[in-house]
Amino acid sequence: MRGMPIPEDLLHFARELRRNQTDAECFLWQILRGRRFCGYKFRRQHPLAGYILDFYCHEALLAVELDGGGHSKEETRGYDEKRRLALEREGIKIIRFWNHDVLNASEDVLQALYNELFEPMSPHPPCGHLLPREKGHASPKVR
Repeated sequence: MRGMPIPEDLLHFARELRRNQTDAECFLWQILRGRRFCGYKFRRQHPLAGYILDFYCHEALLAVELDGGGHSKEETRGYDEKRRLALEREGIKIIRFWNHDVLNASEDVLQALYNELFEPMSPHPPCGHLLPREKGHASPKVR
């Protein structure tokens, strides 16, 4: 799918989503934009492979998806699975968080995102936005 022009209706929808972000998307975008999160460039509401990704980092081939309560419904879970498989065929890994967790457990969400970006690397590069987790703290919950 890469290299193919993006359909105009998908581009229009992505622009509309950028204008009408959820509170969780707005909050996370303030952290991710402008290479603020550990130097990685993220795009928001990025069209790719026929889908629109909430946040996408091309360097890491990583999509960050934020889900509201509607994603717990059976029909939505089926769509999400189909979407995940299509994106994985493109080499993209998806990490999902509930909107509620982004707003109420943001340190855990950011730690999970940091781990996803740097886990394959060792040692972890410095990142001004996150401190290492102390022993005894619960690990972040990633869906």
